[in-house]
Amino acid sequence: MELMSSNSMKIVADGNIPFVKECFSSLGQVKVVSGREITPPLVADADILLVRSITPTGQDLLAGSRVRFVGTATIGFDHVDVDYLRKCNIGCAAAPGSNANSVAEYVAAALLHVGQKYGITLEGKSIGIVGVGNVGSMVAQKASALGMKVFLNDPPLKRKTGDKKYLPLKELFDCDFITLHTPLTFEGDDKTFHLADEKFFKSLKTGCVFLNTSRGGVADTSALKNAIREGKLQAAVLDVWENEPDIDIELLQMADIATPHIAGYSFDGKVGGMIMIYKAACEHFGLKAKFDVESFLPLPIVPRLKINPQDGSEQEVLLNAVEKIYDIKSDDLRMRQILNEPAEKRGKFFDRLRKEYPIRREFQNTEVILENSCKILEEKLAGIGFKLSNG
Repeated sequence: MELMSSNSMKIVADGNIPFVKECFSSLGQVKVVSGREITPPLVADADILLVRSITPTGQDLLAGSRVRFVGTATIGFDHVDVDYLRKCNIGCAAAPGSNANSVAEYVAAALLHVGQKYGITLEGKSIGIVGVGNVGSMVAQKASALGMKVFLNDPPLKRKTGDKKYLPLKELFDCDFITLHTPLTFEGDDKTFHLADEKFFKSLKTGCVFLNTSRGGVADTSALKNAIREGKLQAAVLDVWENEPDIDIELLQMADIATPHIAGYSFDGKVGGMIMIYKAACEHFGLKAKFDVESFLPLPIVPRLKINPQDGSEQEVLLNAVEKIYDIKSDDLRMRQILNEPAEKRGKFFDRLRKEYPIRREFQNTEVILENSCKILEEKLAGIGFKLSNG
């Protein structure tokens, strides 16, 4: 712990972190910039640096700077050289789990949308979840609530716990759906770079639905395009891309749902992540935290939702409820506007979609009132995150 007067601190922050200026101003002077504009000269005299995943943070950025604490408002440190920070005695913190529910809600919305598009009844279908950390375990809960049979793969967790529920990857290949929720790692027994390669896709059940909301590099773009082209996959849902922001336009056109790395971008998740690194910074410098999540979250956009269970099949009613809170199709439509941009401007357009992402609240902010009692539907709505009215 470093004891420091907050008034003397300088803070450089990615402007894509909501309320970062309002919150961190309690610790010092905050300069807000775009994440790709964070440069060595800019951070040279900063005490605190606050980033998101688009800012590689290590020796190249920090050498010779005054930075004593780095906070990343993301679930992990893929883009942060933690060893370098440790060596330089620079404190660091991420926001693990902050966007887990947001990503799981995105996956639930995608499953319901794909179900509607292809006439797939989710009840009884199998889903393989690769990576069962904060996000994967929440996806498992919501998929299970939708009546799906859940199969889990996580070699590190298998070794750590010895739990037989963690299966070898090959035992997920017969699943109707497969979804990736791993970090991006490049070496070791559990390296995930191009985990979904040519062999992976060839091993899948024909007609499988593939989802990736982890990192673009976990799937080999060329192999994925071949799998779609050859009809191996019935559908692909992609929120992450290799070489972001300069993504593969052909793959975008082939995907059923394409979004600009925003699965974890619920407002609740972003504010929660900001508060996690704020509290870590306060602790690092021996200062008292003045704010909590509730200090910044506004009232829900849709506080109550009336639902008639007889307005369609159970799955249609669920989809309609979800779309009132989060319409994944609008994110997909915005993303496809990138096709109207000249090639050299597409990267900036992708970044702008993320920076200007509209406020999206999570299901738990909305109370559902069922006009007629339906126990199964109530359980499913509660299982994917809605509050059920007792009235």
